[in-house]
Amino acid sequence: MMELEGEKPKYGEPRKYDPTFKGPIYNRGCTDIVCCILFIICILGYVAVGILAWSQGDPRKVIYPTDSRGQFCGQAGTPLETKPLLFYFNIMKCASPMVLLEFQCPTTQMCVEKCPDKFLTLLKAYTNKEDFKYYKNFCKEGLEGLTVTQILSSGLCPAMLTPSKPFTRRCFPALDQKKGGEITVGNNSKFDDGEGNIRDAKDLVAGVKNATVVIEARQVVMKIFEDYTQSWYWILIGLVIAMLISLLFIVLLRFLAGIMVWVMIVMVILVIGYGIFHCSMEYVSLKSEAGSNVTLKDLGFQTDFSVYLHIRQTWLAFIIILAIVEVVIILLLIFLRNRILIAIALIKEASRAIGYVMSALFYPLFTFALLSIVIAYWAVTAVFLSTSNQPIYKVFNETACDHSRKICEPANFSTSSMKAECPDSKCLFAFYGGETVYHKYLIGLQFYNVFLFFWCANFVTALGQMTLAGAFASYYWAFVKPDDMPAFPIFSSLGRSLRYHTGSLAFGSLILSIIQIIRVLLEYIDHKLQGTQNKCTKFLLCCLKCCFWCLEKFIKFINRNAYIMVAIYGKNFCTSAKDAFFLLMRNMIRVAVLDKVTDFLLFLGKLLIVGLVGIFAFFFFSGRVKAFENTAPNLHYYWVPILTVVVGSYLIAHGFFSVYAMCVDTLFLCFLEDLERNDGSAERPYLMSDRLLKVLNKKNKPEPAE
Repeated sequence: MMELEGEKPKYGEPRKYDPTFKGPIYNRGCTDIVCCILFIICILGYVAVGILAWSQGDPRKVIYPTDSRGQFCGQAGTPLETKPLLFYFNIMKCASPMVLLEFQCPTTQMCVEKCPDKFLTLLKAYTNKEDFKYYKNFCKEGLEGLTVTQILSSGLCPAMLTPSKPFTRRCFPALDQKKGGEITVGNNSKFDDGEGNIRDAKDLVAGVKNATVVIEARQVVMKIFEDYTQSWYWILIGLVIAMLISLLFIVLLRFLAGIMVWVMIVMVILVIGYGIFHCSMEYVSLKSEAGSNVTLKDLGFQTDFSVYLHIRQTWLAFIIILAIVEVVIILLLIFLRNRILIAIALIKEASRAIGYVMSALFYPLFTFALLSIVIAYWAVTAVFLSTSNQPIYKVFNETACDHSRKICEPANFSTSSMKAECPDSKCLFAFYGGETVYHKYLIGLQFYNVFLFFWCANFVTALGQMTLAGAFASYYWAFVKPDDMPAFPIFSSLGRSLRYHTGSLAFGSLILSIIQIIRVLLEYIDHKLQGTQNKCTKFLLCCLKCCFWCLEKFIKFINRNAYIMVAIYGKNFCTSAKDAFFLLMRNMIRVAVLDKVTDFLLFLGKLLIVGLVGIFAFFFFSGRVKAFENTAPNLHYYWVPILTVVVGSYLIAHGFFSVYAMCVDTLFLCFLEDLERNDGSAERPYLMSDRLLKVLNKKNKPEPAE
């Protein structure tokens, strides 16, 4: 339906021709000043929170385990320097490993030089001089002249010792599991508990809940660590190869963009096709192997992931996934071939732009450095805040007592009324806390730390986007390239962004940070309500999480385009976001197809780089190629270096292609503006490249002869 005369267009007026417009405006003013001031105040407050946390916090509480007296085991410069491990008198009184890690196990804890390595009861050790000397290493002072009964009633020694191993600087029983499923400790299935009772080793599992899982996890972690020590230099070589391939890919796009894109598409199809063929061969070869028809559901979770590769269902899943990806790519190529040609022209133009602004390829290193500072500051502040509590001591007892779990003072507990009313009670270190104003608002400071972390991280990312957008926009709108461009486009754009648009950057990143912190709160609430069976609550939370995930993606899209418009015109954030949104809505079909096709092609480039490096890493580390059999390191899990190389290669490729993506997005907006501003006449010529003009069937009319 045609719009009525005089009615305002739904998505604003198209951009009109302006003969004075020559690209990014240099004569501009500061934008969103209020948000800039707010951001500076919040940063100063963030620094104040850090200083307060550093003055109150004590990271030793994280580094060193704490005994029943609140002393740090293994702390340098103290009498406990040579005693780095924490020993529990009666491990069976502990409910779970989490209780141990939170320092809230209701039994005496003391610092020891090493964990006990043999079974021994106090009653037996007391009759042997050498054994008792060894036993004293796990007892308090003041044993001289006391009988076994007096020692036990005073809580000076544990009733028994069991073979233990250190884990997270704490002595855990050395539990093991035989092939038949029998639990043993120190190669024995039974032990003397020191009170005349012979008990099964499995009784220790009640004190150390899920201890077998902890042991298996520890073994897996140790094996993974050993694999890294054996293969770290090969991993580095793989990452260097990924970086070189990414750089080579960008350089080749500069000269052979069209050919490279089609070669890239064909190679991705071939790589996926080879993957389907390889998985099919593995699926067929396992047909005659015993036990290969077990389903993944029946197999359950296994710490040895290589087990899954011996199951036919695993390879069938790989075949189905790869086949779906292959079909989707082929269908997209068939139906979007014309749009792909325009996308290739945009990529060629982006290659030329990067050729004139080569320093843009290294700008992600600056962003990475700033993000590292933000992450480090957040992590250090979080650690100091979480360790700024005071030691809290509570009453622990074995019999009924009115004062059980009440706060006590260890210095005068022996003469207190609590001890008189509960003779068998002990005043032990429980956890870290506090009742001061600072401690009451500690959770608020932690929340502020997390929120400012999101805000600063998003600000750094936004600064990178606006800087690159300003540099590439100056390329597009330059009538004569590179003469009409600044001498140093990146530095010029970075200076403009910080000098004039810190407020706009802070405004956009603030909106995104609020949404992200709401998502974190929803995840926290979901975690807290996991035990509930209220389906309505679960459904509501799921809907909210989905909605805010979509909202975050939309805000990121709006912010990205708003920063491009700010970099070009120097207007405030809201006006730029509105202009960018209306411009995109007036060209909805081009945005929905062309921009996404370009993103898809760039994604294929990342996929190709990751695929090439990943396949090379797979054949090298798995020993499938005879040429590498003697060169490849011997590993417990060959997937550890492969996965590391694949993830690292993707991050490296993403770093290079993120510059490319920002360049394409900037040129795309400039391209839409160019179509609205100009008509190809001699007075209003298009500034787009000849390639884009040819693909769009447009041309600039020559100036009329005099």
